[in-house]
Amino acid sequence: MALSFRNVDASPSDPVSTWPYEALVTAIEQGLVPDWRPIFNELKEDPWGPVSRKIERYLDYAPRDGATVLFRLAIDRARENAELRERALVAQRVQDAITASGLTSAQFAERVGTSASRLSTYARGSVAPSAHMLIRIVHSSELAQR
Repeated sequence: MALSFRNVDASPSDPVSTWPYEALVTAIEQGLVPDWRPIFNELKEDPWGPVSRKIERYLDYAPRDGATVLFRLAIDRARENAELRERALVAQRVQDAITASGLTSAQFAERVGTSASRLSTYARGSVAPSAHMLIRIVHSSELAQR
């Protein structure tokens, strides 16, 4: 039987991001894996967004079963993957800043107030710099280019 919503202004064919809370709950409780795919895609696209938050709210009180476990895992996985992508972006920014500065890594590290080995961990993405350090890295790169 195809998924359908009752008493809500939404259709399963509408974008998941427009579904009200009740439609998401209906999809989780009454839907099947094919009905969940668009929800999982939305979670991947925006792991901390409104759909994720609505599902988390539901999971806070829903009985633990296969579907709720699967949705918790989907949210967790989407967030982990987003964090990995973000870490890679920060690492690329650090690498770009070092290159654009025209300095050696050791010189650049000294300029931003860290060690060459610590700067290397930022550039590899194995450690994320603090917000303060990232701002210093970007700023120092801009200063070195002048």
